[in-house]
Amino acid sequence: METLDLARLQFALTAGSHFLFVALTLGLATLVAFMQTRATLTGSAVHRRMTRFWGRLYVINYAMGIVTGLVMEFQFGLVWSGLTHFAGNVFGASLAMETLTAFFVESTFLGLWIFGWDRLNRWAHLGVLWVVTLTAYASAYWILVSNGFLQNPVGAEVVDGVLRLTDAAAVLTNPAALTAFGHILCGALVVAGFFVAGVSAHHLRRRTEEQEFFRRSLRIGVFTALPALMATAAFGGVQFGTAQPMKLAVYRGAAQEVARLQAETAAAHGPGDYAPPAGLVQGSATTMMILFALMLLIAGLNALLALFPWAVRRLRIWHVLLTAAVPLPFAAMLAGWVFREVGRQPWVVYGLLTTQDALGELSPGAVRFSLAAFASLFGLLIAVNTWMLARSARQGPAATETGHVPAEPLPAPAF
Repeated sequence: METLDLARLQFALTAGSHFLFVALTLGLATLVAFMQTRATLTGSAVHRRMTRFWGRLYVINYAMGIVTGLVMEFQFGLVWSGLTHFAGNVFGASLAMETLTAFFVESTFLGLWIFGWDRLNRWAHLGVLWVVTLTAYASAYWILVSNGFLQNPVGAEVVDGVLRLTDAAAVLTNPAALTAFGHILCGALVVAGFFVAGVSAHHLRRRTEEQEFFRRSLRIGVFTALPALMATAAFGGVQFGTAQPMKLAVYRGAAQEVARLQAETAAAHGPGDYAPPAGLVQGSATTMMILFALMLLIAGLNALLALFPWAVRRLRIWHVLLTAAVPLPFAAMLAGWVFREVGRQPWVVYGLLTTQDALGELSPGAVRFSLAAFASLFGLLIAVNTWMLARSARQGPAATETGHVPAEPLPAPAF
C-alpha cells in the first residue's frame, strides 16, 4: 500500500473507533439525565438507582472515549499537516471549541457529578448532569461544524494558497453540519436505547434479583429506540440534499452522470480521477440501509411486546434477541460514517484540497509504524472498554450503591 492509503487507513481506524465511544456517550448521557430528572421530581428510589447504575456505565465509556479522542487528535496533527496548513484558519476554531467543551467544561462538571452524590443539593446535582449532557451536545456540534465545512466549504475564500474565513455565520449554520448534527444525536439515542434494552434483557433472562429495576429500564430503552430510529432516518434523508453530486451518482450507479461530473471536474481542476471508490460507497450505504431495516423491524416488535407485562418478564427468546441486537446500531453508525467520508474522495476539503495534498511529509516506514501503534492501542482500548462495560453491566445496580439510598418499598409492577 502507498503512503496515502496507509494514512487513510490509519485515520479510518482511529476516527471510526473513537466514533463508537461518542455514540454511546451521547445517548447514555441523555437517558441518564432524564432518569435523574424523574428521580429528582418524584423522589423515586428506583429511578435514583437507575441513574447510579446507568451513570456508571456512561462514565466508563466516557473516560475511555476521552483517551481515544486524545490519541486521534495526535494522529490527526501528525499525518495531515497539509490540511491544517490550508484550512486551519477556518475549521481550527471549531476544533478548539470542541476541545474546550469536551475536555474542560464537560469533564469538570462530570467530576462534580461523580463526587457530588450525597454532597450537593439534589437540584444542583441534577443541574450539573444537564450541563454535562448539553456540553456533550455542544462538543458534537463543534466537531460537525468542522466536518461539515470539509464536506461543503462555505464562508471562506482562498487567499495566497490558504483559506481565510469570510462569513462565520455561514460556517456555523452550514446545512452539511446541521443535518449531520441531528442525524448523529438521534443515532446516538438509538445506540443507547438498544444498549439499555439489551443489558436489561440479559438480567431478565437470567432471572437476577433486580427484576423490577430492569423491567423499567428495558421499557425505557425500547421506547427510546423506536422514535429515535425514525428521527435518525428522517435526518439521514435530508442529508442526501446536501451530499456531493459525485457521491450520489456513484451510489446510484449512474455511469453517465459519473462520467459527466468527472469531465467537468477534470476541466476545472486538471487531469485526475475524481470519483470515489464505488465498492466502498455502495457497500457502506447498502449496509447502512439493511441495518436500518433490520433495526426498524426489531424496534417495532420490541415496542409491541413491551406493552405486555408477561412478555417483559418471561419471554426469554425475546430477551436473547434484545441482547444480540446491541451491536446493530454501532455497525449502522460506522457504515453511515464510511459512506459520508469515503464518498467525498479524492477531496478532503471538497473541491479545494485533495487528500493527497493534505498529507504531511512522512515516509512510508513512519506511517506503517504509526499505523501499527495506533491500531494496537485502539484495539486494546476497545477491548478494555468492552470488558469493563460487560463486567459492570453483569454486576447490576447493587455494585453501584456505595452511598446512602433512601429506603422506599419497591413499587408494584405497572405498565
